[in-house]
Amino acid sequence: MSQTADRVARLRGSAVDRAARRGLTVALVLMVAAVLVPALAGWNVRVNSFPPLHARWDPRWGVGTVPALALAVLLGHGFAGRARSLRWRTLLLVTFLAGLAWMLSLALVDGISGVGHILGTDYEYLQTARATDDLPATLREYVSRIRYDAAPDNWPVHIAGHPPGALVFFVALVRIGLGSGLAAGVVVVLLAATTAVATLVTVRTLGAEDLARRAAPYLVVGPAAIWQAVSADAMFAAVAAWGLAALAAASTRRSVTWALLAGLLLGYCVMLSYGLPLLGVLALAVMWLGGSWRPLVPAALAALGVVAVFHAFGFSYAEALPAIRDRYFEGVGGRRPAAYWLWGGPAALLFATGPLLGAGLGALAAQAHRRAVGAVAALSGAAVVSVLLATASQMSKAEVERIWLPFVPWLLLSCALLPDRWQRPALAAQAGFALLVQHLLFTGW
Repeated sequence: MSQTADRVARLRGSAVDRAARRGLTVALVLMVAAVLVPALAGWNVRVNSFPPLHARWDPRWGVGTVPALALAVLLGHGFAGRARSLRWRTLLLVTFLAGLAWMLSLALVDGISGVGHILGTDYEYLQTARATDDLPATLREYVSRIRYDAAPDNWPVHIAGHPPGALVFFVALVRIGLGSGLAAGVVVVLLAATTAVATLVTVRTLGAEDLARRAAPYLVVGPAAIWQAVSADAMFAAVAAWGLAALAAASTRRSVTWALLAGLLLGYCVMLSYGLPLLGVLALAVMWLGGSWRPLVPAALAALGVVAVFHAFGFSYAEALPAIRDRYFEGVGGRRPAAYWLWGGPAALLFATGPLLGAGLGALAAQAHRRAVGAVAALSGAAVVSVLLATASQMSKAEVERIWLPFVPWLLLSCALLPDRWQRPALAAQAGFALLVQHLLFTGW
């Protein structure tokens, strides 16, 4: 390298380092403010006792503590270097297994109930899934039971708050004998562990394998694992990630088959959460990076086909949207102050991603003009736009640490752009932050 080129590289590295530090500082300030402002101002923001998280202060340790500490040391110390040298398929397997172990160890801080309890609570899906013996009839009456005042037997919170795709998933688990809280929890964790794999496959398919390898440790090691085990939103994130992976394959290979598969998966995401049509922003970024818009029509038709099937069984998406908006604003969502949640929501997201997301986005901002980082810039940028749109909708006030899980891996891709000297301490910080959150706060997930 010439002296001029070496000087340019040093200056670029210094600029990226400064941008990353500024981003980290902004993230930390936002997180601290989101905790302190309600406490100091006596502001009831209508969430559990530790805003911005839906959590309460509950220091504890459990059977998962020692394994989690061991994994934090092991993954934080060696994963970054190994991720760049492993064979690709081996890296994917290691990513899956490491993610699975990390999620389970954190969940098991609360013992077996950390995996098996949450999905069976009154707010969640399993109780309704077990009671559903006529699924077509349930779909026909689904919309009529969303509003509080529409029926005395209105749906529990999470059934009412989502299209029926999530309930159908858990009904299927019940029908095949996996309807206990523990069995369903294990299924969700297994699916959640594939999310990072699908994200890496997508980035590599789009021609950025080196960036995928650099991002791999951040997709595994961090606090998002707390909410991936065992929130149903983690299942949504896995379906979304594989849908985008299929779309990347469709765009780069000009394949109608992959486009149809992508449409089916992303269409099912629309039936899992009213917020997941925002995946369309990421889908557009994937096709742009893949160099072809040809998959757009077959993928869109397949996605509409999924919605049409639910419509044929009696669920009208168009009728459900105003019903869920009414339910949301009649309930606690309508009482949560927008003046706080417009910035408290992003702060809660930072608790889920870890504050290093701020550093990653800072590094991205400093390098977004470079063609070499185009894949990460486009995907992380699309995820940022999706989160901003969700925030502006006023339908995502609180609990976004789990609700926005489908956008988390794409945001964390930005950490691949951190300078090399950041890698090991950054991973250690992410692991340490996850351990603190899980051991000091009870999140319910």
